[in-house]
Amino acid sequence: MSQQQSNPQTDIHPIIARRWSPRAFDDDRTVEPEALTTCLEAARWSSSCFGDEPWRFIVTDKSHNPEGWNKMLAILVEKNQLWAKHAPVLILACAAQNFSHNGSANRWGQYDTGQAMMSLALQATAVGLITHSMGGFDAALATTTFNIPDDFTPMSVTALGYLGQTESLDEGFRSIEMTERRRKPIHEIAFTSWNESWQAQERK
Repeated sequence: MSQQQSNPQTDIHPIIARRWSPRAFDDDRTVEPEALTTCLEAARWSSSCFGDEPWRFIVTDKSHNPEGWNKMLAILVEKNQLWAKHAPVLILACAAQNFSHNGSANRWGQYDTGQAMMSLALQATAVGLITHSMGGFDAALATTTFNIPDDFTPMSVTALGYLGQTESLDEGFRSIEMTERRRKPIHEIAFTSWNESWQAQERK
């Protein structure tokens, strides 16, 4: 089951419309190496300031690297562990704090890393996978567990796999999973000047 959009204002590409962040993963299905590779390839081709590619990914696959996967699961907050334990792949995204070409501070590194993860999520959707990114993890523990350099910031952990049964979730998660997806209307997020709403102009 995929959640339905309950307040779309216009048509968007089906891949974007279908992307969502479920918690119900099928723990009986592994992610094929080819499928995982194509998701990482999509992230690799994301855009970045100066083409610096500030993202780095720690990839743990339960079927091929159970020790690493268990270490990744352990850095998550307990509430996320409850459902993420069924995801076959967990990916830690890290952002460079400095540009590689001159060593100066890269204040766009985290933004660019987020773009890369969206590319990964959309590619996952295109090949029939689901993703759910989490901010609920211990960044300090992640740094020591995976030997992350001081000039990289752990940003998120993304669960990746195949959609499972909603009924497998605890009741609290199940109700969230069944809720229709809603977003703020465009006039609340797009402006011509701060808090002066942008409006689409019809052609004359």
